[in-house]
Amino acid sequence: MAEVSIEQIKKLREMTGVGMTDAKKALVDADGDFDKALKQMRAKGLAKAEKRTEREARSGLVGTYSHDGRIGVVVEVNCETDFVAKTDEFKELVKNLCLHIAASEPADVTELLDQEFVKKPEQTVGDYLKEHVAKLGENIVVRRFARIALGEI
Repeated sequence: MAEVSIEQIKKLREMTGVGMTDAKKALVDADGDFDKALKQMRAKGLAKAEKRTEREARSGLVGTYSHDGRIGVVVEVNCETDFVAKTDEFKELVKNLCLHIAASEPADVTELLDQEFVKKPEQTVGDYLKEHVAKLGENIVVRRFARIALGEI
């Protein structure tokens, strides 16, 4: 059995949103290999996230972003409860989605979900959303967005 530090447990817990016991168990199961434990936790979290996609999401936020007054973005991101919509984690998600839309010019939500996420190119936008579904414990849906660039038709 590998030695697991409390720092590793805390870091894994913060990154995945699981409890301390689950984080420790994942690290022990991975023989102390943090990356392997993280991969396993994400896989489990994403499996749970898939089940949540069936639940209705009617709360949420409308986020906005303006880049130097030349590009503007409005996005509607829904979740299941106002409680989650008011969390800093959800607000940060909406903000990052606005930045992604401004930078990558997706044509529609489906294309947005398949694109590489601008802040983490090794991850798609869809995977970034699923990660937050697992962390926050609710279904999250990008309902719609609009991107306007100065001079474009």
